[in-house]
Amino acid sequence: MVNLELSKEEARALENVLDRYLMHLEVEIVKTEKKEFKEALKERKKILVTIGERLKEKIKLD
Repeated sequence: MVNLELSKEEARALENVLDRYLMHLEVEIVKTEKKEFKEALKERKKILVTIGERLKEKIKLD
């Protein structure tokens, strides 16, 4: 497990970057034709959504 301590401002900035990247990733998934690459992108999105949810929860708790 990797732990990273962030200030509330840093966590919010990271959350913002992650949200923007996820929007871009969704467009890339839609436009991708190669099945294997599309599945890899979907898996990446799933992982990043989970991280984003955990980050949002931590921001709320602090």
